[in-house]
Amino acid sequence: MDKKKVIAYLHTHWDREWYREFEVFRLRLLRVFDNVLELLEANKIPSFYFDGQVCALTDYLELRPEKEGLVRRLIEEKRLFIGPCYTLVDEFLTTRECFEKNLEIGLKLAKSYGCEDFIGYLADTFGHSKHVAEIFKNFGIDKCVVWRGCGDFPSEFRFCGVDTVNLVRGYFMDIFSAPMSIEKKADWLKSNLDKIAEKSGDVLLLPIGADHLGVESDIVEQVEKVNEILDGYDIEISTPFKYFELVKDKFKFEWDDELRDNSKTFILQGSYSARTKIKQHNVKACYLLNLADVFQKRFGGNYSSAVEHAYKLLLKNQAHDGICGCSTDAVHRENLTRYEKVVEIAQTILKELKFLYPKDFEGFWVKYNEQYRSVMEFEGTEIPAGCQKISSRKGFVDEILYDTQKIPITEDYTEIYTYLKEVSTSADRLQVEQGKISNSKITLEIKGDKVFVNDGIELDFVRYDDLGDTYNFGAVAGDRGEVAKILGTEVFEQGDLRVGLKVWTTFFDVKIFLDKNSDLVKFKIDWENKLKNKLWQVRVKLPQLVTKTYSEDMGKLIIREFNPNYDIRKHLPKTKGLEARTNTAPMQRFVGTQGVGIISKGLTEYEVYRNTLCLTLLRSVGLISDPKNPCRTTPAGPPIAVDDAQQPGDNTAEFAIGAFNPESYLPRVEEFFLGGVTV
Repeated sequence: MDKKKVIAYLHTHWDREWYREFEVFRLRLLRVFDNVLELLEANKIPSFYFDGQVCALTDYLELRPEKEGLVRRLIEEKRLFIGPCYTLVDEFLTTRECFEKNLEIGLKLAKSYGCEDFIGYLADTFGHSKHVAEIFKNFGIDKCVVWRGCGDFPSEFRFCGVDTVNLVRGYFMDIFSAPMSIEKKADWLKSNLDKIAEKSGDVLLLPIGADHLGVESDIVEQVEKVNEILDGYDIEISTPFKYFELVKDKFKFEWDDELRDNSKTFILQGSYSARTKIKQHNVKACYLLNLADVFQKRFGGNYSSAVEHAYKLLLKNQAHDGICGCSTDAVHRENLTRYEKVVEIAQTILKELKFLYPKDFEGFWVKYNEQYRSVMEFEGTEIPAGCQKISSRKGFVDEILYDTQKIPITEDYTEIYTYLKEVSTSADRLQVEQGKISNSKITLEIKGDKVFVNDGIELDFVRYDDLGDTYNFGAVAGDRGEVAKILGTEVFEQGDLRVGLKVWTTFFDVKIFLDKNSDLVKFKIDWENKLKNKLWQVRVKLPQLVTKTYSEDMGKLIIREFNPNYDIRKHLPKTKGLEARTNTAPMQRFVGTQGVGIISKGLTEYEVYRNTLCLTLLRSVGLISDPKNPCRTTPAGPPIAVDDAQQPGDNTAEFAIGAFNPESYLPRVEEFFLGGVTV
């Protein structure tokens, strides 16, 4: 019987930071990649695929600059492959602008080293956005490799119009590094190749490598020995590009939706609510940096290199084990520092542009805002007539801080006010009283222990026990949750442009805002978390069962369908190797259904249950991966204690609720996000 051809490629999957910190892993990277380059230079291996990202290479060359010439030669000889991405970001926790910048920067760097061949390599992302395929095509990339989220798919399929390979058995194939005989390795390979063959034609793809793993110096000899006794298969060490060429006519199965099926592989969906603070910093940094980029392109000022530098910092944080919150506390403390740098750069660009082009900038800024809102926030040393004071602080005015011919002195330290100004005149009137705020478009009212928005929309706050980890929520069978009780209300802000109502609950105090001529009720919760292993949610109860949602994904809509009666607490897995299906899903800035929308600043997970749409406010856990997680019966990583993932101390949640139309959601999202951006 003829043997099936197996195209194997040598690789390492490189998490820049995860269960160890970046600099610790980078020193390992030096040893791993030194080894790879030595084997390539000595012709002991034919080629090496460097994980679809360029950042790992630049991290290496920063400490091994003398190796750059060799790297360039091996890339030119098509024996070393890098790119197209700068980093391997999580697809559901980035934005379209960031993902495009990721490819723009990654391709520019990869091509500068001489690389010409690219695959959209997404071997370990926790599921796949349907919109990445379109973006790949826009950058001239017509091939893709995926793993998680595929379900019962063939090896070769068309993913939203792109020829895609499903790594049926994953990328984690380290058998040649295992201390066992060639005969046992052949048996192990036979078992796995049989499973890949069930989903493949006459040619199979086999990754050889794993996380942070070097290449065995005798790998070619091992493969030759395995081939002598391997029944039914012949392994050739080559490249993924050769595999795509051999199967170019096999991409028949079409899939035009996202990939989030966890029946075959874990998609680790609890990562969208782990370490909420990381997500909040990420969303703020993404929004401000994109805003700074838009404005610097409009006004100039030679900020393009600063913007690219900031995007590199941001993309390093968006690598999946970083943005997903599944790393050590030390890793995430460094993430927060990077986010602060990104925000500093973005805000400084906006402030400097305002100083350099004062009249044009202010006019453009107002015009930019007017299309989304009628009330804007400004700063100044005086509050103009007809404006409403919001807050004040001590500081230096921009005219001194950003003038390179001046330096601030003690006498310049003055009171600076933040105030509201109406920029689009309206006859709308705000009303506020004990337990109720309203304008002509929307009403919020407290009745007993319930919060109501208009007619038929009811809100409450609930928390559940969580026996999970940073990868998966750990549901407790029969847990019905604890619902917050309302203790009282107070009007804390009253004006013609904005009103505010404070609601005291047994969980926390909730501040609720409403602006003139807005149909969004805005919520801000600041509280000190003293509890561990809890899931906190706001529940929006709707008139009908929730069977379909519309949410933002890569700057576009994603429509998802749900079984509203599914209850994870009644379907906890008992068999090893399973991950519970959930009714949760990732979101970017909003989710909506039945004409009601929720917009959030960095709250990136929602859940559907019966007639409720639930937004996760906080999820606190104490381990990277808990082997006893009731929702996942196999570990997903090391059981390292991460006290900061309990999110003790000060926490904030910001969201807004209002009317929702999937065809015209953007103005409301922008209204909410532009609120609080003061330049």
